[in-house]
Order: sequence, then structure tokens, then C-alpha cells
Amino acid sequence: MYEQKTRDVVVRVEPDFLEEQSSPDDARFIWAYTVEIENQTATDLQVVERFWQIADSRGQVQEVRGAGVVGEQPVLKPGEVFRYTSGAPLTAPSGMMLGNYYMQTPEGDRFEVIIPPFLLDSPHEPKFLN
Repeated sequence: MYEQKTRDVVVRVEPDFLEEQSSPDDARFIWAYTVEIENQTATDLQVVERFWQIADSRGQVQEVRGAGVVGEQPVLKPGEVFRYTSGAPLTAPSGMMLGNYYMQTPEGDRFEVIIPPFLLDSPHEPKFLN
């Protein structure tokens, strides 16, 4: 599991290669990733926006930006954890993802929370030793 803490907000990510939905012969490699956002502050926080960069091992980069997460803009009370699962398709056997969330306080103050960079390593990528 990958973890990053920014301003008392902890983001944890666990990627999972979906072998049954992938087709290496067709250059289709499907990933699920589960994210936990934990509010360790003393105030409510709302996830208002997300930004992702998804890069594969061939150098292709996709950027995804949008409101909230998985169709929601959840409000996390102090101590609360919001958990969701989403997916990412790649055309190469491996890659990485990174990004950030924009959180907002009830007073309207916005700040950025870092999503930890995480690897998408499928069993179809050859391993090399240096």
C-alpha cells in the first residue's frame, strides 16, 4: 500500500492488476485501485476536485481532471475515512499514477492534497536485475 500525508489528510492507495479483464495480446492491461482518504484534521473537509497523471512504460501520459471522486464530492468529518475503487486501462504492461485532490473547508478555504505516486506493474512485464 502507498501512503502520503498532506496537512493532516492521509491518502492510501492499493493497486490491483485485473488479469481476467486484461488481454496482453491486444495490448490491454486493466488496473483497479482502491483509495482511502482519511481526515485527521479537526474540521469537516470536502473533496471538490481530482487530478491524475497516468503514465505507461512506453511514455504515453494521460491526464484526468474532474469534480470530486467517482461521481461524488464527499464531505469527511474529523476522523472519517472515505474509500472508493476505480480503474485505469493501459496499453503497456506497466506504468504509474500520481496526482492530487483539492479539499475545501466549510469556510471555503481550498488546499491541495497529494496522492502518493504508485506503480502499476503487471506480471506481463519482464523483470530486469541490475
